Amino acid sequence: MSGYVAFTVLVALVGVERIAELVVSTRNLRWSRDHGGVEYGRSHYPYMVALHVFLLVGSLVEVWVWRPTLVPALSWTMLALVVASQLLRWWCIVSLGHRWNTRVVVVPGLPAVRTGPYRWLTHPNYVAVVVEGFALPLTGSAWVTALVFTVLNIPLLRTRIRVENQALATLPPQPS
Repeated sequence: MSGYVAFTVLVALVGVERIAELVVSTRNLRWSRDHGGVEYGRSHYPYMVALHVFLLVGSLVEVWVWRPTLVPALSWTMLALVVASQLLRWWCIVSLGHRWNTRVVVVPGLPAVRTGPYRWLTHPNYVAVVVEGFALPLTGSAWVTALVFTVLNIPLLRTRIRVENQALATLPPQPS
């Protein structure tokens, strides 16, 4: 299998993973709304979706149109980071349970989750997003997509984290 085909399979697998996330997210969003969940920061959500679609499509277009020279050591290292970012993302999803979805929704009265990766970081999923944002395209030596995604993701993540912090501030304090 050529490196370009293998890269395409990887991006397709990440795309399938995204669809699985959306299925879980939709189910969990329904649960949160049924339990009085309040959504915050809706205005940035379409930009986030568009940027993540760009990550997948841009990576494929760059690799198939520009045919960059694949660097095996880079590809294997970045593949390990892609796998690690997926594992971290799903650890976040499992840790948040019904409360995880792709939007910023809090259920009033429920305390913030402090298990799994949330024991150490307030926003561990964004570590996964940042790592995947450069590692996935670089697996196929798609330097331009990695750079563009990373640069565009900075203001989006700033907005998203600010919105999430405002939403989390509405939750009751942790019991001592």
